[in-house]
Formats: sequence, structure tokens, C-alpha cells
Amino acid sequence: MGKRQKQQITGGGTPATVALAEAGISFVLHPYTHHDDNTHFGAEAAAATGQDPRRIFKTLVVDLGGPLVVAVVPVAGQLDLKALAAALEVKRATMAEPGVAARSSGYVVGGISPIGQRTPLPTVLDDSAEAFETIFVSAGRRGLQVELSPADLRAVTGARSVAVVR
Repeated sequence: MGKRQKQQITGGGTPATVALAEAGISFVLHPYTHHDDNTHFGAEAAAATGQDPRRIFKTLVVDLGGPLVVAVVPVAGQLDLKALAAALEVKRATMAEPGVAARSSGYVVGGISPIGQRTPLPTVLDDSAEAFETIFVSAGRRGLQVELSPADLRAVTGARSVAVVR
């Protein structure tokens, strides 16, 4: 990618890009055309940006029986809810209903970013992210990915790095 520079946000910033800019974190935006009939958002982002699906991370909101948590996992993998529950020392974890995830995050499903959420939640980043200098996550809307280092993502979200993918 070469030398990264802080992306300038003009007019159309999302809560995620605003949070990154305010935190002084370097990032690169990668817009692409989202097709409304496509509901495989992560796969679409990987194909549209030409990136390895192991490097594109999806943001999942998980219900721990009341409290919510965010899991950030590669598109190429599947969240292991048992591993997540064990890492968080709870009995059970289930996927949050889409409407609950959207209301909590302030983003639409398919555009949920782990950054700049309406209600900041505890966040877990799958440790596979550490294999890459930079990773991609949603920038807060369908058709827009943000590239940043795993360390910067952990810093801006307070995420823990844990193995939660099978």
C-alpha cells in the first residue's frame, strides 16, 4: 500500500471515519459499488476491493444473554460462539437480532463498523488480524471499507485480540 496518510474526510464522513480522524489514526478509505440485491456483504467487499477475504473483517454484534459485545472476524472465517463465550467467561453467546445490532451500533446491517458505534460495546478482534500489517473493516456504510492496522483498530475500539474463528 505504500506510505499511509490520514484520509481527509469532507462532508460525507461516517461516525467511524470521524472517530478515526479525531483519534489521529491513519487510515485509507476504499469505496466500492454495493449492489442492493447482495446480502453477502463481506464477500462483496472482498471481491469489489480485490482483497484476500482473510484480510477483510466483518463486524458481528453478539448477545451474551442481555449485554452485547462486538466480534470482528475475517470474512473467510466463521465466528465460534463457544470460543467467544469462553474468552468472555460467559455461559452462552448468540448472534444478536439484526434490528438490535442496528439500533445498538447506529449503523445499517451490512455497514456496521466496529468503530464509532452509537453505544460503544466491548470488542473482540480475532487474533488472525495480527498476521497482516493492515486489515479492512466497514467504514460505517455499505460500499465503504476502511483500511488500518490491527493495533490502531484495537486502540480506537478498546478491542482484545482473541482466537474466536473456526
